[in-house]
Amino acid sequence: MTDWTDPDTFARALERADTKEKGNCFEDFEEGDVIEHDPGLTLTRFGNEQWMSQTLNHDPAYWRTDAAEARGFDEPPIHPDYLTAATLGITVEDLSEKGGYFLGRTDVRFPGTPVYAGAELHVESEVVDCATSSSRPEYGIVSWRTRGTDAETGEVLCSYERTNMIPRREPVATDGSGAAAAEESEADGPDLPEEFVTPEGGYFEDFAEALERADDENAAVAYRHERGRTQDDVTVASLPLATLNTAKQHHNVDVMSDSPSGDIVTYGDVTRSTALGHARSDEETWREVGFDDESFHTFVAVGDTVYAFTRVLEADDNDASSDEAGTVRFEHIAFNQDDEPVYSGTRTAEIRKRSG
Repeated sequence: MTDWTDPDTFARALERADTKEKGNCFEDFEEGDVIEHDPGLTLTRFGNEQWMSQTLNHDPAYWRTDAAEARGFDEPPIHPDYLTAATLGITVEDLSEKGGYFLGRTDVRFPGTPVYAGAELHVESEVVDCATSSSRPEYGIVSWRTRGTDAETGEVLCSYERTNMIPRREPVATDGSGAAAAEESEADGPDLPEEFVTPEGGYFEDFAEALERADDENAAVAYRHERGRTQDDVTVASLPLATLNTAKQHHNVDVMSDSPSGDIVTYGDVTRSTALGHARSDEETWREVGFDDESFHTFVAVGDTVYAFTRVLEADDNDASSDEAGTVRFEHIAFNQDDEPVYSGTRTAEIRKRSG
């Protein structure tokens, strides 16, 4: 009688057995396809607070009833970062579980009304583009338009467009790190302004005044944030699982041991949210409006520390949802302990006025 647990026997059995693979290859996507993602997710206070606490997002309006009511909410709402991560996490099994590079995301938008705990998130994605990669023929490039909706009302809660390299059916080695394969320019050197201006505070007027000062000279409103967050088992493994992100690059040390990172890597939305948490700790955020031109430049692994750098692009006093706030557009860059950029994107937010 065969002992299937005998090491030699089992090794031979493994060699002969087929693997029931997860995820889809590039050839499985066609432009115009609409994919409904199961199972969905109920947004909870616990999940929201776990995400915010681990990424250092401490805006009291998302924690305390009194602060929420003062901001115009009925109760502490779901934070946009957790909502975005949950929306993307649900899609991973169908879209990007095979691995490949997360090239970017843009047009991240939220509804005009707040989202509260208990909302049941339903997510669907449409394939908007499929292209060949000239630099990496073992991959294709796929873009999806994703919408997360309230399963009960049909209201759109979060939407965005993201682009990934996706492996073709021929197996290839990939670290799945989320590192963008951008071509480096041959510029002679950086063309930076002579001076960096730092806002004196975190209110709308502080950003507007800093931009005015920068306009008078060869300067930019740009500064770094003091906090850092070293990646640990919670941020690298637990937070993705809480959003149903099943990608092996966050959970399978065995597979990732031969990758450039040598270990499991951080979910891009954890990196992003951590950097944004650092930035928000130095401002008086009123509302999040949206995000554009997001890119992930290299992987972040266990033990890496995420820091943040901010550049203020413009301030508008006439385009906010409340007289108590003004609208500011930022560029945020997350970087690691070696000062290497790991994420970048533009963000539009309403910032509280000091006089409000």
